Amino acid sequence: MENLETVKPEMLSYRLVFGASGYIGSHLAPYLASRGLPVRATSRNIEVIESRDWQDVALAEADALRPETLDGVLDGVDIAYYLVHSMAAGKNFPELDARAARNFAEAAARHGVKRIVYLGGLVPKAPKSTHLRSRQETGDILRAGSVPVTEIRAGMIIGPGSAAWEVIRDLVNHLPFMITPRWVFSRSTPIALSNLLCYLADAPSLEETAGEIYDVGGADDLTYEEIMRQYAKLVGKNPRIIPVRVLTPRLSSYWLRLVTSVPTNIARALIDGLSQDVIATDGRLASLVPQNLLGFREAAREALDADRKHAVPARWVEGSIACREFHPEYGFYSKQAGDSVRCSASRDALWRVICRVGQEGDFFYAGWLWWLRRTLDWIVGGPSFRRKRRHPEELRIGDAVDAWRVIALQPGKQLTMLMEMKAPGAGVLEFDIDDADDDQRTITVTAYFHPAGVWGILYWFVLLPFHAFIFHGMTRVIAKRAETEAATEAA
Repeated sequence: MENLETVKPEMLSYRLVFGASGYIGSHLAPYLASRGLPVRATSRNIEVIESRDWQDVALAEADALRPETLDGVLDGVDIAYYLVHSMAAGKNFPELDARAARNFAEAAARHGVKRIVYLGGLVPKAPKSTHLRSRQETGDILRAGSVPVTEIRAGMIIGPGSAAWEVIRDLVNHLPFMITPRWVFSRSTPIALSNLLCYLADAPSLEETAGEIYDVGGADDLTYEEIMRQYAKLVGKNPRIIPVRVLTPRLSSYWLRLVTSVPTNIARALIDGLSQDVIATDGRLASLVPQNLLGFREAAREALDADRKHAVPARWVEGSIACREFHPEYGFYSKQAGDSVRCSASRDALWRVICRVGQEGDFFYAGWLWWLRRTLDWIVGGPSFRRKRRHPEELRIGDAVDAWRVIALQPGKQLTMLMEMKAPGAGVLEFDIDDADDDQRTITVTAYFHPAGVWGILYWFVLLPFHAFIFHGMTRVIAKRAETEAATEAA
């Protein structure tokens, strides 16, 4: 991996993966690099992509909503992949997406980019989905600029971390029977991630693809009910699926929030798009970029194999197989709960306090609740009460802290511990320290839980009110202890 500053732009003609921290970008950047192509990858937060340890990929930080960050990353770029969207930003994401696309198109023109490749979504006639209309508008805005655009439109993508795929997995893995909304009757042409990456890599090299829009899909045309049943057979499950036509997309989004781990804003936008048929019937790109298009079963097997082989380039909090205890059937996305507070203590003082977590069973707040949970774990054969800390005040990666294990550590900034208690799922507890302003820091405690089956979902919601109570208290006790220690040292 090399930083942007290490290679002079004039030396190479880069392919820019703009939005490399997203689902497609996180796969496309290493895929292009594996083909020997010079690749520059960007993210709004460079730390996200730095943690992925990609080989032969130059990294940079840029945000299309901040035009001043675009000029540096577009220098020396021949082909630019535009892969950003603002679905997670809430209701005003279409306005943000439109502004970002205009900024990017103008900057690409200034720097002489030869081609923009935009990944859009399949658009039905008279689309009802705000998400799909926004994706369509983004393509129109990019085409309004002077740089030729190749737009590739795909529907459901089959690969670890794809929101639509993870919804299907969670529904089948979590529910032995399900009352499904009417969108399960909608039809789709799901495409394997590997097939889509091949299209993205090869299409911009062809002159005839400039200015064109291509709809792409896999070998099968299926309803979402058929997709769920085929996936269930692959993983040895036989859920009862009872379609009910009266459930609306809005009610469906609330339902998905309960029974899947896909983030709420993404699930809501996704459901809007699932309410209509999205069929790829355009075979032009398939003739220009010949490859073996996988059917759903083959694509699903490929996705499951990638997960089992730990070949998922994602941050630990969303998809890391290690943090799912190496069980690919656990939810890819995590349920989350936490709290934060500002304080005047220094980073060093806060870090010293955090590093004492679990010392003599002290988890900072609500000790009796921690004792009860540890006791239940001990009774069923878990590691609680059975392990001692290596050092009372110092931590390093691999250290055991009662029923937790340190898996990531950035001194003065972040501590991440994997839960090794017996539970119907996998969990992570993370402590973060951030600068609020010149005089204050923010301490945040967050739990991430990847549920396993219906019992994992029930376990999470039963404990949710206790989490809210505990984390509210934990952050404040950590802050108070750090401030007290700092004041004592100053005296």
